[in-house]
Amino acid sequence: MTTVVVVKKDQQVAIAADSQSTFGDTALGAALDAHWNKIFEAHGSHFSISGSAAHDLVLQAALKKFKTLDLSSRTAIFESFRKLHPRLKEDFFLKTEEEEDDPYESSQMTVLLANPHGIFGVYSLREVYQFERFWSIGSGCDYAIGAMHAVYERPDLQAVDIARIGIEAGCAFDVSSSLPLTVYSLTLAQP
Repeated sequence: MTTVVVVKKDQQVAIAADSQSTFGDTALGAALDAHWNKIFEAHGSHFSISGSAAHDLVLQAALKKFKTLDLSSRTAIFESFRKLHPRLKEDFFLKTEEEEDDPYESSQMTVLLANPHGIFGVYSLREVYQFERFWSIGSGCDYAIGAMHAVYERPDLQAVDIARIGIEAGCAFDVSSSLPLTVYSLTLAQP
């Protein structure tokens, strides 16, 4: 799967991801993958996805169908992903079935995004979370969250440093994540 993290500290936000793709028991590392960067930019935000590798190109293409999207708050992100869901079904043939008793159709993806308004997570039923410090998704997320928790209060570390530490921990212990990593840093907008 993957390890993806977002971090907010002081006036900075960072998003980072490992580079490995996994097909069952087969790993595709950065040395063999021409497009190993798992982070992309759209509508003033940086995105990364956990789950099916197909989601990456699908989400990039779907986001391009909108001239503008408001990704400035938890509510705005929810509305944007609500608008995006029908496009995923109609234009990209998204299979929305997960569990029989799910209250809503699934978008089948878990997304972290970072932008000048903060760090956010969007889950399969379009639940949107805004994080105050850090978060992680993917198969290496538990290792990344633990590592970031252990170092977050260190005054010598910035958001980008903490993000790197999270990804490095995920790659050290999760068999479905590996280095190199990609990291992007942004300055928060003034309130």
